[in-house]
Formats: sequence, structure tokens, C-alpha cells
Amino acid sequence: MATLTYIGHSAFALEANGKQVLLDPFISGNPTAKHSASDFNPQTILLTHAHNDHVGDTVDIAKKSGATVIATVELANYLGEQGVEVIGANFGGTVQFDGGSAKFVPAWHTSTYTTSEGVVAPGVPAGFIIEFGGKTIYAAGDTCLFSDMKLIGEAGIDIALLPVGDHFTMGPDDALRAVKFVEPKTVIPCHYNTFPPIQQDVNAFKKAVDAETGATCEIVAPGSTYEF
Repeated sequence: MATLTYIGHSAFALEANGKQVLLDPFISGNPTAKHSASDFNPQTILLTHAHNDHVGDTVDIAKKSGATVIATVELANYLGEQGVEVIGANFGGTVQFDGGSAKFVPAWHTSTYTTSEGVVAPGVPAGFIIEFGGKTIYAAGDTCLFSDMKLIGEAGIDIALLPVGDHFTMGPDDALRAVKFVEPKTVIPCHYNTFPPIQQDVNAFKKAVDAETGATCEIVAPGSTYEF
């Protein structure tokens, strides 16, 4: 059995065969999170981009667990300088990790990590096609709608993790179009209701997905787990 735990915002934990993968582990300071960073002991951390609400607790978790962080080159280089084991790659590249693999695909967004010293890790955002637990998972990251999602869908997506919050990413209407482009079996919405600008009625999105596409929309509450 494989599981996906929605930590909140765009943070997820995947587990299968005794392996754990964290995706964009923004936990400390995340108002929707029911977990703490110390609850996780991953072998791998996947980062879609450098924004602080996605990098989150990466350095602390990776140092504690010994996890390898997989990210785009510029972000990986910065995190490597913080004493973290990293693998940097870029669009089209596939990185094998303990228990699966992650292929970098485009996302339309921005990507900077900011500290008290200013911007320290500029770069580009990405999404992932993740092979894990016998399933193919599309983690879109923060993105707007783009037509090449149709190409991503050709990978045969079992689960799509799509942002629906609007303002900084796709909103529900464009996310619905994304479902039609990608044609996944299951859609799990994310990046909503964390902050006032991204408040959404996710139940209305579910009704639209279930009515207008061949996918099933699963609303996973922060702190809850979905089995796949």
C-alpha cells in the first residue's frame, strides 16, 4: 500500500515500501499544517521551486534525516552550500531516488529564495512526473495553465496534484481545464486556503471535475492521508 499525506499548502508526504518522499515541505509557519517538521524522516525531498513557502523546512529536515534534496540546479547549488546532500537537474531530466524517480517538467511561475541577505537562489520553477508506489504522479508545482500539459498527460498520469488557489497560480477554472489537458485518473487540489488571497471553495472545484471530466477529484484535508 502507498499513501499520500497532505501536509497543507503544496506540501505532501508520499510513503511506500518503507520509503518516504517529501514534496515542498513548508511546515513551520504554515497555518494549515497539522504536522510539525519533526514528524517526518524522508529519504528524499523534492522541491518544485525556490519560494520560501515551498522550500520551507527542507534544510532542517534534510540535515536531520540525511535526505537527498532534488531541485533545479540553482536552488540545489544554494542548498548544497548549506550542508545538504543535493541533486540538481533541469527540464526533461529524470533523477532516480530511493524508491522511485522524478522527471522535471516545465511550470510557469517565478522562483527566488529570500533570506535576510536578499535573494540568494534565483532560478526557474518546475513540476515533476514522479514514479513512486507503482503510480505516476504529476506534481504541477505553482503554475498557470499551459497547453503543454497535454504532453505531460501522455505519460499516463494516475494522480495529479494541481494548484487551485488563483492569484499566484491557476484558479479553479483554469485548473479544471488542466484536468482536461492532463486526463489523470485522480486529481488532488492544493495551494488553496493557506492565505487570504487564495481562498477557494474547493468543493465547487470537485463538483466541476467530477461532472465535466473522466477524473475523480479527491479532497484531502491538511493532516489527512489518501491511500493509492
